[in-house]
Amino acid sequence: MKLRVVELLIITTIPALVLAQHKFPSMSVAIATLIGGTLAAGSANAYNQVFDRDIDQLMERTKSRPLVKHVISPTESTIFATAVGLISLLIFWIFTTPLATLLTFIAIAYYVLIYTALLKRNTRQNIVWGGAAGCMPVLIGWAAVTNKLSWSAVIFFFVIFFWTPPHFWALAIKYKEDYSRAKIPMLPVVASHEIVASQMWWHSVAMVICSSALGITAELSMWYQVIASVLGIGFLYLVWKVRTVDVKESEKIAAKIFHGSITYLSVLSLAITVFALI
Repeated sequence: MKLRVVELLIITTIPALVLAQHKFPSMSVAIATLIGGTLAAGSANAYNQVFDRDIDQLMERTKSRPLVKHVISPTESTIFATAVGLISLLIFWIFTTPLATLLTFIAIAYYVLIYTALLKRNTRQNIVWGGAAGCMPVLIGWAAVTNKLSWSAVIFFFVIFFWTPPHFWALAIKYKEDYSRAKIPMLPVVASHEIVASQMWWHSVAMVICSSALGITAELSMWYQVIASVLGIGFLYLVWKVRTVDVKESEKIAAKIFHGSITYLSVLSLAITVFALI
């Protein structure tokens, strides 16, 4: 289920739950959304490993996964992924709203069919468009509370949308040889260092702009804007450094960007939650 990855999705779900009403939702809705979201993401990740078992065995980072090691079979994995996905949808349907349930189904289907089956192996923009699935918890959390979406929900979605490529491209820089061996056309594998650095920079700029716009549309405190600006400047500084160093040195900077992006998203989500409650 790749639960370590799911943690990042949960981090963005909580502020969406709070921001939707500027107060903490009922405990039953919050718990159901977090459990249902965890199971939905776990289902998508399990399907992903069924599809990718041939390339996972070629990569150092993934060669110890259960299907590669034949700990479980593809059939067992598919049954597990389907069961977990259905349970997640049932939880959303019973405890939250129809819109949240629909968005959860779309998120699972998009990650499995669009990103994993279609985009990942065929385009260097795979993580740009495929990463949209990872932005869905924001919309799902919002819909779980209100059964509708707003401009603030959409802008929050785009914060994560523009955050995703620099985050994953930083990882791809570190594991460039892995992706190359598996013939996965991640941008750092198929494009020059200059193109990768430029793409990371402009996505990061868009992310910072959206984070500021979110504060305006959601009517958050000016202190939120201060925190978002400081976080954004720090992140942009790291990304800019990739543009100013050679390919070898960029691997060290990429590691800092990868971990820094997790810190950025975590602190920004905490700030959104706190100032939405205040």
